[in-house]
Amino acid sequence: MTFKELQISEPILKALTNKKYDKPTPIQGQAIPVALAGRDLLGIAQTGTGKTAAFAIPIIQQLCQSKSERKREIKALILTPTRELAIQIDECFTDYAKYTNLRNTVIFGGVNQRPQVDKIKQGTDILVATPGRLLDLIAQKHISLANICHFVLDEADRMLDMGFIHDIKRILPMLPKQKQTLFFSATMPNAIASLSKSMLQNPARVEVAPVSSAAETVDQHLYFVEKPQKSDLLITLLNQQKDKSVLVFSRTKHGADKLARILNKKGIGCEAIHGNKAQNARQRALTNFKSGKTRVIIATDIAARGIDIANLELVINYDLPDMAETYVHRIGRTGRAGNNGTALTFCSPEEKAMVREIQKLTGKKLNTLSVPA
Repeated sequence: MTFKELQISEPILKALTNKKYDKPTPIQGQAIPVALAGRDLLGIAQTGTGKTAAFAIPIIQQLCQSKSERKREIKALILTPTRELAIQIDECFTDYAKYTNLRNTVIFGGVNQRPQVDKIKQGTDILVATPGRLLDLIAQKHISLANICHFVLDEADRMLDMGFIHDIKRILPMLPKQKQTLFFSATMPNAIASLSKSMLQNPARVEVAPVSSAAETVDQHLYFVEKPQKSDLLITLLNQQKDKSVLVFSRTKHGADKLARILNKKGIGCEAIHGNKAQNARQRALTNFKSGKTRVIIATDIAARGIDIANLELVINYDLPDMAETYVHRIGRTGRAGNNGTALTFCSPEEKAMVREIQKLTGKKLNTLSVPA
């Protein structure tokens, strides 16, 4: 299948060709025709599956085809949990709408609002926003949602993790009843399933099947270790791998913070990122990690979705995840773009059942290594 076969209009096709995008990803192939038909959509997909294009392309195309003669006003709203995601989504809209006359703007907290307000006043068709800054600018009468035709709620489960569900429930009544809603989440906990039902009208459900085979370019190894000895093993391994960028997965926010304190005391520079960290603190930690200023980052599963680093060499599962599919997504952070990567997993006695689940899902036996003396 090609983008042309999805009935994408020429200006967008030209932009995609320039970016060397030739074939749609599975989520794009399923979601674009549904969205172009004007239906509401429930999309279940991880970051990195190409879902931004799955909603951006149909929105751009529909806005270009709209015969409205109204002055330039916000017709599409994309709500996303973090500054870094908002910036990435806005950049995608800029790329795909390059050969159209549409304007897009991004707003987020943690920075001076004046440049953002000035841009909105110049007129914008598509607004990408984080919830807090959006509510602030609505309260100050800088933004009206009265003319929204397309609404996207992105990373809904991460919104829940970061405590934004209350903000979303404040925003929803401000939107027109007649609109297209596209709802995306990587997982569907009860609170998110309930929210989706309240927002969507007869939606099409589009799901990218969880990846069952781990990346072939990732060497996977397993250490059987008692829980109290995990931090000592981590320190030993990090001292052996001093030239590598390392992403360490913790199951809980508290565990991530505790581990960061232990490592920093041992002279291993690291930062923790999770939903309780302020947005600018997470952004700073990611910037430091990408630039090499910080060598080790400790993350919870949801916070790690913002990490997309081409040459990440080592992932360590300090704690095993609650679901086998999550393990596959974790180790997929390394071994990207044809590069080789390594994934090391620490397994305490109570976590052995999850290792069996992982091996069953991937069809691959993890290579057991001896714990260094």
